[in-house]
Amino acid sequence: MTPKERVKAAMNLEKTDKIPLMCQFSIGHMLMQVDVPPVELWFDKDAFTNSLIELRDIYDFDGILISLHGHDPNWKNDVVSSNKIKEIIEVELVNGDKIIFPKNDLPYYDYYFVKEKFSISEMDFSDLPKALDYIPVSNNLHFKINQNFKFDAITDLISSVGSKYSIHGEITSPFDYFLDLFGYQDGLMALMMEPEKCEYVLSHFTKLITKLSLEMCETGVDAIKISSPFAGSGFISPHDYKKFVLPFESEIAKSVRQKGVHIYTHTCGAIGDRLESLFDSGISGIECLDPPPLGNVLLENAKERIGKRGFIKGNIDSVNTLLNGSEDDIIKDVQNRIKIGSKDGGFILSTACSIAPEVKREKIQLLRKIVDNKI
Repeated sequence: MTPKERVKAAMNLEKTDKIPLMCQFSIGHMLMQVDVPPVELWFDKDAFTNSLIELRDIYDFDGILISLHGHDPNWKNDVVSSNKIKEIIEVELVNGDKIIFPKNDLPYYDYYFVKEKFSISEMDFSDLPKALDYIPVSNNLHFKINQNFKFDAITDLISSVGSKYSIHGEITSPFDYFLDLFGYQDGLMALMMEPEKCEYVLSHFTKLITKLSLEMCETGVDAIKISSPFAGSGFISPHDYKKFVLPFESEIAKSVRQKGVHIYTHTCGAIGDRLESLFDSGISGIECLDPPPLGNVLLENAKERIGKRGFIKGNIDSVNTLLNGSEDDIIKDVQNRIKIGSKDGGFILSTACSIAPEVKREKIQLLRKIVDNKI
């Protein structure tokens, strides 16, 4: 099997010649492993995609996840200055914003005009975006989607390595856009105080995300990941998950599946009380399945509960196992996950969440050796 065929078979719940291996990269890990300036890795399409290919080659993964898309080819025209102060890089943009790049981590913005978060009780719904032109990467951190170059990063990677490796795109859950718009505290309060208005906003974002997802399907991606980190039990109850997350992600998932493209949900932390509900959305699989102590579902239990409803992509603890564990710890842990995950197919070996920034290269390279029975 080629790596692409191997991942496809796993997502189809079919037998594979060996367990497919495919982890997602954190920006911090990429910065520590490739010789690319942080500003270029963030803004420049070629720097970003070439780094993804380089790391895939280093780790011999069966696929690549493209977490950012819509890069502006003329991004340098927006940069007024770039200054390095010790290990921090500060970039000033033409609109007065500053973007700060700490060492080996996500950047953050210092906005020239600070925009107050919307209040759902006072907002004019006509102010909601008419097009999806940003990715809410993290708190107060947006990655702008250039509408003329939405999927160039994806199509370039498909053209370059997509015939051999599985290429996955990424979208963000409506619930994330909702929390980004109102703020985490006020957004969660709004679910209790103004549920009907919340559903209206979520429905609005769902339409925009569905449109973006269907356009992404046309690029030829093998799968799309829904990034939904705030849908676990650490943030909302099972009741609120079924009310404010499930129906909206379901609409997106069913539209994508109708195009014959796999779609899977990335949800962090404890999901034991909503594991079956995740699959009620119509997704093909789940990513993370954080093991204890980060999460609360054991892989063997998840395999029993999910059955043939979908695949699992996970679930190595990137911190407690890969970062802090010894080589023997990693080998034992990963061999056990392969043993359990390989039963009845439908398993892709991966870190539960992104590879932690400071995980040593040699530790990640162990994964391929374990999969290939060379250890």
